[in-house]
Amino acid sequence: MDSNRGLLTLRRNGRETMNCSWGTELWDQFDNLEKHTQWGIEFVERYTKFVKERSEIELNYAKQIRNLSKKYQPKKNSREEEEYKYSSCRAFLMTLNELSDYAGQHEVIAENLNTQILSELLRYVQELKAERKSHFHDGRRAQQHMENSWKQLESSKRRFERDCKEADRAQHYFEKMDADINVTKADVEKARQQAQIRHQVAADSKNEYLSCLQKFNKDQSEHYYTLIPLIFQRIQEMEERRIERVGESMRTYADVDRRVLPIVSKCLDGMNKAAESIDPKMDTKQVVETYKSGFEPPGDVEVEDYSLSMRRAVSESSFLNARGESRRRSRGKLWPFIKRNKLMSLLASPRQPPPPPPTSPSPSSAVPNGPQSPPQQQKEPFAQRINGFMSSKHRSLRSLKRGGTGSEDYSHLPPEQRRKKLQAKLNDITKDLQKEIDQRDALTKMKDVYIKNPHMGDPSSVDPRLEEIAHNMEKLQQEAQKFESWLADVEGKLLEKSDPQRRQSAHYDSQGNTPVGNNCAQNRESPDGSYTEDHSVETQFKSRSTEFDDEFDDEDPLPTIGTCKALYPFEGQNEGTISMAEGEMLYVIEEDKGDGWTRVRRNEDEEGYVPTSYIKLYFDTSAKGAMTYI
Repeated sequence: MDSNRGLLTLRRNGRETMNCSWGTELWDQFDNLEKHTQWGIEFVERYTKFVKERSEIELNYAKQIRNLSKKYQPKKNSREEEEYKYSSCRAFLMTLNELSDYAGQHEVIAENLNTQILSELLRYVQELKAERKSHFHDGRRAQQHMENSWKQLESSKRRFERDCKEADRAQHYFEKMDADINVTKADVEKARQQAQIRHQVAADSKNEYLSCLQKFNKDQSEHYYTLIPLIFQRIQEMEERRIERVGESMRTYADVDRRVLPIVSKCLDGMNKAAESIDPKMDTKQVVETYKSGFEPPGDVEVEDYSLSMRRAVSESSFLNARGESRRRSRGKLWPFIKRNKLMSLLASPRQPPPPPPTSPSPSSAVPNGPQSPPQQQKEPFAQRINGFMSSKHRSLRSLKRGGTGSEDYSHLPPEQRRKKLQAKLNDITKDLQKEIDQRDALTKMKDVYIKNPHMGDPSSVDPRLEEIAHNMEKLQQEAQKFESWLADVEGKLLEKSDPQRRQSAHYDSQGNTPVGNNCAQNRESPDGSYTEDHSVETQFKSRSTEFDDEFDDEDPLPTIGTCKALYPFEGQNEGTISMAEGEMLYVIEEDKGDGWTRVRRNEDEEGYVPTSYIKLYFDTSAKGAMTYI
């Protein structure tokens, strides 16, 4: 073997490095090399464990990020879906979607770490252990061979030494016998022969020793210059491959992250794009489009001269009636600021004056105060229209409060919101109609193919479906015409409202010379929430019939302020009234406001107005009452 083998140089990766051979440099470090290679395997196992834990961290992180994104996603059939019409909410939704993709990239990192590094290293460690075991097994076998050769050499050397000593003793014994004159010639000859034999044995032992020595030197030279360098060279190559494999794994570890960086960067760019898409002006405009009612703000409040009622009314009852009348007028004008139950109690009394009590009351119903109906006060046109409308709408409003839905034409919505709903509904009908048209065209083509090629199918099999589609199309077209009509009416009324001249002309009656009502009353919509085509106050009140119902759905019913006993039977045929039998006891929830009607309740679902002259009142002095004040 070349003694300068450890000084050879190789050029690797463009750099000149020294090629140190373990076989020549570490020929006597077998045990240390065994420990070092075992440490190398343990290092690979430790690095493998590190990659595994990193993969688990990435997987858990991705799971937590994905769960976070799902947590803040808008829930179906909730108000959150409506919120995403604003640019800021849509930007947040885009950010959540990008975050979900971002989590997916961390899942990709975990998967690549498992497949490209972890599984490969686990397999490589097993191969490395087997290869190391094989190399050191060869090294131990070579060492065992050298030990056996050394033992043979030592054994032949001791035998040679022993035979030489015996030959030397035999020679001395022969010389002694030969010098002694008293010894017979035969004894001398025998001693001589014994000495010769011993010398021959010593010579044979020497030859054997020399042979073993030569063999040992040869084995030793082969062991330290051939076998051990070869075995150690293989172990060195194994160690270099191990180190190189670790380096490749580390490079892969970095590349796994680097490969997802472009996609992660796109996710972050998407988040930035989402943030840049936020438009404050558009969001504020969307608020207008969402909540704009199309109504006009109320006008000025008229002066109410209480001195007139003071001069006119000298009794307490007439004063209270005047005060109640003026309060109703003022509340009718300030309806947007009144709670619904108070407004309903103010406006929902029956339109007609209460009937007079029977001329011949039953004896059992005679009372000291006498069932005389109070005189019906003259109402101003505005209040008459309110009461007339509310009496017709009283039950429908109560049904809406109990969970009823709006009408098909969305007349319960403000004009602007109604227009949007009608337009959206019309768009949906148009889409459905187009789908039916596409299906009809496709089936028509199929029928033509069947007619031309009867073996492909029966043309009559398509007819039932075509008839069904024609029926659906006719139904959709009728619905479209209906909604188009409603939409045209709403748009026309909105346009008319936006035209000052038309709006001014609506303040006069058909002769064009007498104002129907003041600006304040005419331009103010009713708290009912509905909207119809009539320009009068009555129809304007319809435009908001249910707008406040939803707002006050959870309000408690009016409290009980006392009880009453029916003096006469009352059928209650008019809207807003309730029937009662003679002698029946009812709860009073609102006293007479001067119009001759008292509001009573039989149970949770039955309440209405009865003539005040038909009942005897028993007020609860401790009750707060249902008087409503602004």
